[in-house]
Amino acid sequence: MPPSSDSSSGSSAARSSGTSAARPVPGRRTVLGAAAAAVPTALVGMSAPASAAPARRPRPTGGDGAQDLPGGGDLGPNVIVFDPATPGIQAKLDEIFRQQESAQFGSGRYALLFKPGTYQGLNAQLGFYTSIAGLGLSPDDTTINGDVTVDAGWFDGNATQNFWRSAENLALVPVSGTNRWAVAQAAPFRRMHVRGGLNLSPAGYGWASGGYIADSRIDGQVGPYSQQQWYTRDSAVGGWLNGVWNMVFSGVEGAPGQSFPEPPYTTLNTTPISREKPFLYLDGADYRVFLPEKRTAARGVTWGNGTPRGTSLPLSQFYVARPGDSAATLNQALGQGLHLLLTPGVYHLDQPLKVDRAGTVVLGLGYATLVPEGGATAVRVADVDGVRLAGFLVDAGPTNSETLVEVGPRGASADHSANPITVQDVFVRIGGSGAGKATTSIVVNSRHTIVDHTWVWRADHGTGVGWETNRADYGVVVNGDDVLATGLFVEHFNKYDVQWNGQRGRTIFFQNEKAYDAPNQAAIQNGSIKGYAAYKVADSVTSHEAWGLGSYCYYNVDPTIVQHHGFAAPNTSGVKFHDVLVVSLGGNGQYERVINDTGSPTSGTSTTPSTVVSYP
Repeated sequence: MPPSSDSSSGSSAARSSGTSAARPVPGRRTVLGAAAAAVPTALVGMSAPASAAPARRPRPTGGDGAQDLPGGGDLGPNVIVFDPATPGIQAKLDEIFRQQESAQFGSGRYALLFKPGTYQGLNAQLGFYTSIAGLGLSPDDTTINGDVTVDAGWFDGNATQNFWRSAENLALVPVSGTNRWAVAQAAPFRRMHVRGGLNLSPAGYGWASGGYIADSRIDGQVGPYSQQQWYTRDSAVGGWLNGVWNMVFSGVEGAPGQSFPEPPYTTLNTTPISREKPFLYLDGADYRVFLPEKRTAARGVTWGNGTPRGTSLPLSQFYVARPGDSAATLNQALGQGLHLLLTPGVYHLDQPLKVDRAGTVVLGLGYATLVPEGGATAVRVADVDGVRLAGFLVDAGPTNSETLVEVGPRGASADHSANPITVQDVFVRIGGSGAGKATTSIVVNSRHTIVDHTWVWRADHGTGVGWETNRADYGVVVNGDDVLATGLFVEHFNKYDVQWNGQRGRTIFFQNEKAYDAPNQAAIQNGSIKGYAAYKVADSVTSHEAWGLGSYCYYNVDPTIVQHHGFAAPNTSGVKFHDVLVVSLGGNGQYERVINDTGSPTSGTSTTPSTVVSYP
């Protein structure tokens, strides 16, 4: 993600209502110290059981002769459930925020769930690994007369590290008329109704690098201000103020018209295929998980006109997992035919989670985190219909994993067009919280898979960071045909960040930075080519299309490094790119071209994008 300023004041982006905020020139990102890595203490108090679910029996370790595992059960101590009559809501929100505000690499994980009703005068400030959500079928079932706030006071007004937090399924009536949501990567804003405006920048208009909105309605204007890039999908907005480098819209009512590069708006009238993320809700006193249906040529929100379209599952059909559960136990639950609900916490896995049954849901709450050990893969999905992976983080372990998430086995070929596999808000981290290694983070082999919002990050700061210390050659590798990516954030890999080998692939919005820490030109040399492209379409591909893609370089170890291009693809009429840019951040490294041998070079220290509107 774009680096932070060395100064404490951040940038002073334009406050005018024009179409373009000032282009900030970032400096080197500050590495956080011990305060950011502090491990919060556990909270107690307001966790609530699933009222109609059976009590949890002792947890067997799995294996031959183990008793069947129960479905349903208590959601655990780090799921905090409120209703309008709960006393001390603001105090509890403030307590969690104090613990999580700067705990960037801590182990605290929290889900804040609000039962349907109206809540008065709240300001839910969200720190790291904190999710807030309503428990109605519609966002309007749960209204907060107040704010859900992300700001950057903890980092001197710099929002470029406001990762790993989310808001979902709530209606907000902001106190000032505008809610502040100043986030960076891995911070989705889903299924929200803001009865007012939405400000995406921190107080003081400091550095900001986000972000993602889906299935949301913002009645007023969205003001990105200093946000460098943003993707909004299948939503409705009352207006959009400005753009810095790369603002992408698909299926958004009220979106600005296509105008890249000035202003830098890429606008698609519809999203070709979408299926919203599963979510937990209350049916009376009982928890259920709603599974939204697939839409084609999608536009606007899925809610607001009666019951949303889709199906739901009772919590009794889920194994409600807790940190400390072994991979064997989780696989036993999957083998029994249960779905998985991963409650907040960190799970250590000595073998992959094996998702072999069609229609299986693996849903995380509060940034539940999977850590593979001994070089294991974290999640392995069979070539079956309708699997939904959503809402969890995979953190690479110190022993190299060949892969971290596998969607379909090698050579998968089944047609999943009617009921695709979806991967949503599944985030990957290599390093940062300690040394981690993985050759490839996510590999997609199954056809028709939808990857809807992911941030795949080889860490550039934190602990366990170095060119070989957190070695990770490839971010996302797509081998399957007909795969769609909506909201693809992939950064800092040693070789290709994205390598796309499948036919008829499509990407709407891509954000990338090349690895900061390459020691010299030779370290990134790709045969006769200077550097590995951020996004590489294989020479064998004859059909591919992508919209709204940006790659940035910031070679802070050797600023003389030259990257030949950000994007590489076969030069054929069936492979099409729209609205592509490369940026040298402050002159730390340069690009010679944008895509293949096309586009002007970057130069100097002005942090000015070089753009290509259409290729070939």
